Amino acid sequence: MAHSAIGQRLVACLLNVSEARRKELVETVARAAVFDSNGGRREGTTVLNIFNDQDYNRSVITIVASIDCIKEAVLSACEQACRLIDMSAYAGGHPTMGAVDLVPLYPLGEEVGLGDCAKEARAVAAGLTERVSGTSAFFFGWADSPQHRGLAQRRKEMGWFRKNPDTGASRPDVGPLPQKRYGLTGIGASPYVMNCNVTIDTQDLALGRSIAMSIRESTPGGIPGVQVLALPHEGAVEMACNVESMKGNPPSQVGERGEPWPTFSIGGQLYCHAPASLITARVAELAGLQGVVTKGTALVGFTPHECRGLAERALSLGIAEFWKELRRLHM
Repeated sequence: MAHSAIGQRLVACLLNVSEARRKELVETVARAAVFDSNGGRREGTTVLNIFNDQDYNRSVITIVASIDCIKEAVLSACEQACRLIDMSAYAGGHPTMGAVDLVPLYPLGEEVGLGDCAKEARAVAAGLTERVSGTSAFFFGWADSPQHRGLAQRRKEMGWFRKNPDTGASRPDVGPLPQKRYGLTGIGASPYVMNCNVTIDTQDLALGRSIAMSIRESTPGGIPGVQVLALPHEGAVEMACNVESMKGNPPSQVGERGEPWPTFSIGGQLYCHAPASLITARVAELAGLQGVVTKGTALVGFTPHECRGLAERALSLGIAEFWKELRRLHM
């Protein structure tokens, strides 16, 4: 799909909120991104997708807007989520620390850089803590200046990976010490991170963790850019992967069908990311050695190219709630 002028200033936010079992609530949060408090449509903004996982009790809302509009769209959705979600009553199978758990901003267009997204991310954090008293946030990626620490490192520092994280012991970058109602929100900017989940047909969490360790980027022979957790999910085990984009030319590894690593550019710099087929094939190979098969692979949202292409289509047609169009296409 050829890119259009409308896409040159686009930014994506894959907003992670700690609720999926109340569908209407999550859709109310999504609508806050594209409609103001009077019901008027926000120009240059669309919600492409809402991914709900009831077992995890977690939703990912894909918001795309021009760099000039992204702050208010994301901030309004965060504000609505904090009003509606009470973390003191939360129950779910996925690690989380906040009603709004994660706010990552990714540049999609040629005229938007990581510095631009970092500026808007910091503005979202400042706005949220001003509008919703008691909220707090930590920064990651390019919003974490000058260190630019990655999301996994910051989450580890905050205790996000612990089974029962003590948010009150965390030291946020913005706002007061975390309160039980709102928890703690991670806000940042980075090259696009794709979410790819591969499920294996077993309840053996130890096996899942072994596979996760094998494919993780930090393990020799692991897949570059892949951060992964093995989690119990709907009677099986899921490899929940964050697939980070990396600077430079793709490595020699290919996907299951010889699929090359997809590439894109930010400010003239080439980036690439592992294809979902490569991750699926590696998990299937490692599980197969133990007599276990895979049940399927799910992308939470889109690849960078898909995200920009669909956003250009939605915005050119003036469709704010594009997720409804996608549902009709897949019914």
